[in-house]
This record gives sequence, structure tokens and C-alpha cells, in this order.
Amino acid sequence: MTHFPQSNVNQRSPRVQLFGSVTAAVMAEGGQRARAKLQTISITGGLLQLQHELSTGDFVEIAFHTRSGAIRGMAEMLHPTRKFQSACLQPFRFIALGDDDHRKLRMALDSALDRRFLDPISEQPRAPLGF
Repeated sequence: MTHFPQSNVNQRSPRVQLFGSVTAAVMAEGGQRARAKLQTISITGGLLQLQHELSTGDFVEIAFHTRSGAIRGMAEMLHPTRKFQSACLQPFRFIALGDDDHRKLRMALDSALDRRFLDPISEQPRAPLGF
């Protein structure tokens, strides 16, 4: 069964800051491929650091690896939040995740949130590479 993550307007999904430590592969509908770095992830979406922005509203497939395993999902690209000379930060929202992908993402997020709660010193913010 496929999950269709829904945002709850009353409660924001917990975010995990990755600071570009996880590489993601992005494939657009036309077959174009891009490499990105995950800056933030949640059960409903995330924030990518891309070399070139993708069109707002584009549907893409995003794949990345976690300690819980590889995750692949369909997403919609949202309006870029910041643009730099060599990169941009662009959010996305998941529109479909398979059962296994949803379970692995939930496990990875729960594990990261538990680690942050138990050892907050190890989660010191650091600037994304290349900025």
C-alpha cells in the first residue's frame, strides 16, 4: 500500500537537520537527473541543496540512504527558499511513499530524534559545505 503524506496544519512534523550529510538522487519527469544534499527531512518532505533549482510544481522521484535502508519516494518541488551563486535551497513535499519506504523513513526519523534528545551536544549545528 502506498502512503500519501498529509500535512497537519495544526501540528508541524518534526524535522531532522542533516546539514548536507546525506546525498540524494533526484529524477525529474523528463528523465533529467540531479544530485542533491539533504539539509532537512521530515515525514512530509524536506529541504534540498541543489546546484540548479528545479521548477516549482515539478514532480520528481527522490532517493537517498539512511541507517534504516534506502528510501525512494515521489515528491513535488516547492519554491526555492534561498539562492546562491553555486547552489540553491529548495523544499519539497512527499506526495507518495511505498509502505517499506514510509516505514524506513519513520524509523530513521525516530532514531535521529531519539539521538538528538539523548545526546544534544552531538547535534551542534554546522554550516553546509560549499557556503
